[in-house]
Amino acid sequence: MQGLAPAAATGNAAWRATLAGLAATLVGVGLARFAYTPLVPALIEGGWFIASEAAYLGAANFLGYLAGALAIRWLPPGLSQVAVLRGAMLLAAATFLACAFPLSFAWYAGWRFLAGFSGGLLMVLAAAAVLPQVPAERRGLAGGVIYTGVGVGIALSGTLVPPLVAWGLREAWLAFGLVALVLMALAWSHWPPRGAARAEALAPGGGKGPLAGFAGLYVGYALNALGLVPHMLFLVDFVARGLDRGLAAGAGYWVLFGIGASVGPVLTGRVGDRLGFSRAIRLGFFVQAAAVLVPTLSQDWPALAVSSLVVGAFTPGIVPLFLGRTQELARASGASPAVAWGYATAAFAFGQAVGAYAASLLFSIWQDYALLFQLAAAGLVLALAIESRPARPR
Repeated sequence: MQGLAPAAATGNAAWRATLAGLAATLVGVGLARFAYTPLVPALIEGGWFIASEAAYLGAANFLGYLAGALAIRWLPPGLSQVAVLRGAMLLAAATFLACAFPLSFAWYAGWRFLAGFSGGLLMVLAAAAVLPQVPAERRGLAGGVIYTGVGVGIALSGTLVPPLVAWGLREAWLAFGLVALVLMALAWSHWPPRGAARAEALAPGGGKGPLAGFAGLYVGYALNALGLVPHMLFLVDFVARGLDRGLAAGAGYWVLFGIGASVGPVLTGRVGDRLGFSRAIRLGFFVQAAAVLVPTLSQDWPALAVSSLVVGAFTPGIVPLFLGRTQELARASGASPAVAWGYATAAFAFGQAVGAYAASLLFSIWQDYALLFQLAAAGLVLALAIESRPARPR
């Protein structure tokens, strides 16, 4: 029995590190990125910002996420991943506290950018730091647990926003900051040892980036990100103000969005294992396009509920499908999987940033929610057409 003790200890440490990873994605993405969405109607009705400004503030967060994802490639080689993870969680908590004070639009935009920046760092680094410490046969489960933090954060924000806003907008931001600080403290000592997460997990790999051979996949991933933007940025406002059903109703659909996001990675990963990643991606494009278009066809609660659940499931759920497909193509072409996935992550972040700013601009001009959903669905249909092209013979 004594011989089992080290393995048990290692297993416990890996499990604690996995939960620390969940806390990181919950804070950096589930809250720092997505808690803003259910707060948008309150920010507008409370007179903090007009509708167009609130939309651009959401877009600033997406731009920050892109910057965070790209910044990982330029981190100093000797810098500990654990130190970056702790710093990014602290930065995310600070953004909540800063957003409790609407000193100016520029002040708010800067902090929303930093919230996205912290999310970009945490989304990539949490898994990179934890998964090498997990036994190979459990990495799929561990990865699913880590990315479940996104959906848990979304559901949590949708649940907490209505009672917190009734207390006060400033108090709502401060409460989220407190939650982030508590989660950071709980995760602080459970990351892998400083030397365990090796720098080469993030390094470019020394080889040339496989951009040419992967271009179609990257374009499809960027278009998928663009297609998710209206739900991620406007869903609650669409229900609360566009349909005049109030913040509580809008937040309820956001909770459904979060529930979908909580189970999405596990479900889509299993579909990818059964159908193959390429076929699963094509099926995903079709299902997402239909779900994104639903709010323009019916505003009944069952239709909106299904749309919220499905798009929510694919928001983090598309990640394991593209990760698996990228690794397949990398193995087939001899490219570095780390480099290939780095480009893919940047493509997704770029698609979200461009989509968010384009949607904000269109909304500021026409105030038309339906147009945003229609354009997003068109982007997903285009992604399906690109992915469905017959492979060129070599």
